[in-house]
Amino acid sequence: MAKSRKKEEMLSLLSQIQENPTTEEAIASLRQVLNSKYSVAIARTAKIVGKFAIVELIPDLVAAFARMMVNPTVTDQGCLAKKEIAETLYRLEYSDENLFLEGIRHVQMEPIWGGKEDTAAHLRGICALGLVRMNYSDVMNELADLLADPKPEARVAATRAIAYSANPQGVPLLRLKVRIGDPAPQVLSECFTALLQLAPQQSLPLVASFLVDSEEQICELAALALGESRLDAAFDTLKNWWERTRSAELRRTGLLAIAMLRHDQALEFLISLVAEGKDLDAKDAIAALSIYREDYELWQRVYKAAEQRADISFLQAIAMQS
Repeated sequence: MAKSRKKEEMLSLLSQIQENPTTEEAIASLRQVLNSKYSVAIARTAKIVGKFAIVELIPDLVAAFARMMVNPTVTDQGCLAKKEIAETLYRLEYSDENLFLEGIRHVQMEPIWGGKEDTAAHLRGICALGLVRMNYSDVMNELADLLADPKPEARVAATRAIAYSANPQGVPLLRLKVRIGDPAPQVLSECFTALLQLAPQQSLPLVASFLVDSEEQICELAALALGESRLDAAFDTLKNWWERTRSAELRRTGLLAIAMLRHDQALEFLISLVAEGKDLDAKDAIAALSIYREDYELWQRVYKAAEQRADISFLQAIAMQS
């Protein structure tokens, strides 16, 4: 009971000082919490330190992280404190690679009903970003290992970290990953996006190859990644694929991807479908163009195109998207 009361007292203290935590007295209280053994309170304190950039508490964060690494399933259940500490140190541009290396390699298996679960995947992802930000010399090897992590969350983080690095050395890793596949569609989606960021011209044909002879979900992910890329060359690729596709769902996705390009040519094509396309294509084009409904001038063009059809249902479709 005494331990529980002490933890509640610390949490209550944090609630009281979080609006103005930069006074000398408040910083002393935050330091006291960071030096405690209550991981929930330490996690909350780390958030406050990060939010207000209290850099004088960085050594205390580092010390707390080290303590939470000792018998971690007991001292820091759920990896709560270590995740928040790493996040804060990353945001405060902490530049000692040892902590991030320890974090990116940390696996914390905790008991759950029917077995055990690794609770450190998010920590590994944050530490990957920390190593990239500080230009750690061997970061690509660390990210390659993380890209093969058992946890999808960590693999997604590895992909984002490779994109964040803007390092062309990451391109072969991503190309290999998409070639061998991944059971988690989100990982492939992030790989598509990262490839189109790091090496747009050479990656466009690779991503486009997943528009055909792939599962429908993978086709959709490839199309949306191409749309998000805003590459000029992606328009013809998406348009030609859309014209050959028979699946109604994929055709809707294709028009959305074309809208996401945000090019004049793409917008003109969609507006022409509203005015002259088949009924279903016209309504799908209206839905795709709805991402611009806050653009009054463009939305008026869509409205005028729909008026040409002399069918009130198309004007109603526009009203529903507004």
